[in-house]
Formats: sequence, structure tokens, C-alpha cells
Amino acid sequence: MKKIIVLLVTVLFLAGCKKEVETQDSEIDSTTIQQNIETKVDSIAIKRNDSIQLAKKDSVAAVKKAELEKSKKSKKYAVYKGDAFSYWPIKASDSLRKLFYNTFTKEQQYTIAALNRIDTDHIKTRDTLIVPNEFKATFMDYTPFPRKLDNLAEVPKTVIFSYPIQAYAVYEKGNLVKWGPTNMGKKSAQTPRGLFFTNWKGRKVTSTVDDEWILNWNFNISNSGGVGWHQYALPGYPASHSCLRLLDADAQWLYNWADQWVLADKKTVKVKGNPVIVFGDYKFGVKGIWHQLVEDPTVTTISKSALEAIVEPYLAEIFNQQTIREEYNKSKSGAKPNADTLKIVKDTIN
Repeated sequence: MKKIIVLLVTVLFLAGCKKEVETQDSEIDSTTIQQNIETKVDSIAIKRNDSIQLAKKDSVAAVKKAELEKSKKSKKYAVYKGDAFSYWPIKASDSLRKLFYNTFTKEQQYTIAALNRIDTDHIKTRDTLIVPNEFKATFMDYTPFPRKLDNLAEVPKTVIFSYPIQAYAVYEKGNLVKWGPTNMGKKSAQTPRGLFFTNWKGRKVTSTVDDEWILNWNFNISNSGGVGWHQYALPGYPASHSCLRLLDADAQWLYNWADQWVLADKKTVKVKGNPVIVFGDYKFGVKGIWHQLVEDPTVTTISKSALEAIVEPYLAEIFNQQTIREEYNKSKSGAKPNADTLKIVKDTIN
């Protein structure tokens, strides 16, 4: 009997221990599950917050643009002011057009026209103009181009034309010395892209497309293609037959600044002129990107790294032609040239 009682007590004791272990295991499992749930909830919350922040950031520009369009429609006859530039709908209102001409000086009108990629004669033809809220000390202060390009530091003269922003930049040993507007080739007759060199120039040249078109301050960059820069009307969009249209003052400045080629004979180029780079694509069928300056004052800005990357593939040929010119100049001055260098290139004129 005594043995039976001891056996029952032992069984009851073991059963109690097992129950306690199961309870502890259950509590541990419950705690782990709870921790996992909390971790997942926190992770979901973090992702949700990140998504919200990203959505907010992405939507700021869209909201601002929508507000701008709404304001422009509701204030059809009023000036809309942005952070750095304003919209002047001068064609919509005679009073605004009169106010425009009475408010801004001739010099300021010239600046406004250039920023809109037009000449002053085309101001009256525009429905809306982009006008700076504050006029800077010089036109150079509005440049969308970087002030310095390190990879052109050893190149005496370079001209760069941007199709997307319809503007050109002039560099001397990598330092920006001038910039301005241009109207390049229309969609059906686009200006070729790539590396070119200045060739011949002419004070007044008759166009090969139409003999009634007189091209002032013409400087050719592609003899076979008949492409060059010159003065001609700037309507504010690509409108030429491949050439690079410029304001009269800019065309004259470049005419006197750039170097011509040197010919060995009528069919052979002995020395090329200065490097000219034409790059990028224009979105035909819509207004130029500079019309977005009211919404984003940096929309036309080209970074230093981006422009240096565009220039980089052409450097070998630029330095090659530069060496040829330097040796030629030495021979002219009486110094002994490197005979091998002068044999590098003998281009045929097409």
C-alpha cells in the first residue's frame, strides 16, 4: 500500500513539472511571436513612412506645376512671379505689353530677349516672356554653362553648342568667357552633332539654300555640309537649315575671335581652326526648356561634370590638331618645327 502511495505521488509530481515546462515554453513562444510581430509592424511603419516621404518629394514639383498652370489660367492678363523668374503674358493684354516696354530699359529688353532665345525684334511676336525678377550685373551671371572646365585647361579656344537649351559657350583655356542664345537646325534639317573645327569665314555670304538670304558674320565649321554660325533672325526655337543662328553682336564677336583654317592648296587642309562641339537633342513640338525657368530656375543649368564628360571623347583629336597648329605657328615665326608633326593630317576638302 505504501508503495502504491509513493508511486502516485511521483506520477503527480512529474505531471506538474511537465505542465510547468509547457507553460514556460508557451510563454517563451508567445513572447517570441509578439517580438516578431512588433518587428514586422515597425518595419512596415518605416517602409510606409519612407514611401510617404518619397511620394511627398516627388509630388512637390507636380503640385507646384499644377498651381502655376491654374494661376496662369485664372490670371490670364497678369504677371505670374516665380522664385527667380516671372511669366509676362504680353500678347494677351495691350496694357501689359505697354507696361513691359515702359518698365524695362533697352539693355534689359536685350537680356530678356536673349534669355528667351530670341532677338529683340521677336519680343512683340511672343505670347509669353520669361523675365528675371532681378537683373544681374552682367549677362554672364545668367550662364547655364559651368564657369570652368578642367579638361579644356590646355586648349586655347573652344566653342560648345547645346541643342537642348539652344545656347552656346566660349572657353579660353577652360575658362568661360562668353555665352549666348542660338537657334539651330529645325527638325527636318538638324544641325549635325559632334566635333568640328572652324574653317573659313565671310563678312557677308549668300546662302546656298536661297540666294536671297544674306548671312552676316558667317564662320563655316563644316565645308562639305555647308554648316556654320552667322547672324540671322532668332524666333526662339530651332528654325535654320542646319546652321547655328546668332545675335548680330555675338556673331560679330565670334567672327573676330575664332581662327580660320590654313590651306596647303585648294584641296588640302594644312591646319584646322578651333574646336567646335555640338551636342544633345531638342524636344521638337514643345516649348523650349527655358520656359520652365519660372518653375525651376536651374532647369537649363549644365553641370561641370556633365559637360566635361561630353567633351572628353573629343580631347585626343582636339590636342592632335592643336599640336599641328602650334608647329605651324612655330614655322611661321622662324622657329624650327617638328617635321613629323606637320605630316600628321592632310585633310581633303570635299
